[in-house]
Amino acid sequence: MAGHSQFKNIMHRKGRQDAVRSKMFSKLAREITVAAKMGAPDPDMNPRLRLAVQNAKAQSMPKDNIQRAISKASGGDAENYEEVRYEGYGPGGVAVIVEALTDNRNRTASNVRAAFTKSGGAMGETGSVAFMFDRVGEIVYTTAAGDADKVMEAAIEAGAEDVTSDENGHVIICAFEDIGEVTSALESALGQAESVKAIWRPQTGTPVDEDKAQSVLRLISVLDDDDDVQNVYANFEVDDETMAKLSAA
Repeated sequence: MAGHSQFKNIMHRKGRQDAVRSKMFSKLAREITVAAKMGAPDPDMNPRLRLAVQNAKAQSMPKDNIQRAISKASGGDAENYEEVRYEGYGPGGVAVIVEALTDNRNRTASNVRAAFTKSGGAMGETGSVAFMFDRVGEIVYTTAAGDADKVMEAAIEAGAEDVTSDENGHVIICAFEDIGEVTSALESALGQAESVKAIWRPQTGTPVDEDKAQSVLRLISVLDDDDDVQNVYANFEVDDETMAKLSAA
């Protein structure tokens, strides 16, 4: 199976490092604005905002941009974004979940449906594939946090469920409802994480060949390029040799 580990087998945001930074910052700002509008504008008093700001900083988003997004929500002139989840099947029967923040459901639904259709897949009803995923917390640390043994020990003490370490860093999985508690415990032991988020982790993978994998990655790329789409998750599996070939393409 390709991917950094068995606990991170969702290949989403392929080529993220090459993405246009302005688009990435726009999505991060949208999440910050929504989080600030839904709760207190103070990250210390608003867990969701705290995570949004933390992730924005991890992506080197300028402090001015972060504060502007918070102020926009506090000033009451922010767009009324709505959280929407779309589900469907992509090429090869791969299950796909799309999370969006939109101020126009019709526009976003139309764009997402078109992406599925053009890829040879089909958008389904809410809940049509979510049962094949688990909603969990994902906490990522770079190798600077320490070696695998140190991170494993800290994760166990914090109450995490799974830990995977490799040359790219450490991925820690915890129960969705424990994200805040586990993150705080890990910060005390390892420092601030590179990213903390709730993700959809597939329970099982759907094996695909190289051609289908290319089609799935193309679908994910199209969805991810949409300004309204925040996250894309898919349960496809490919062997390491094929993934290496696709990554080099």
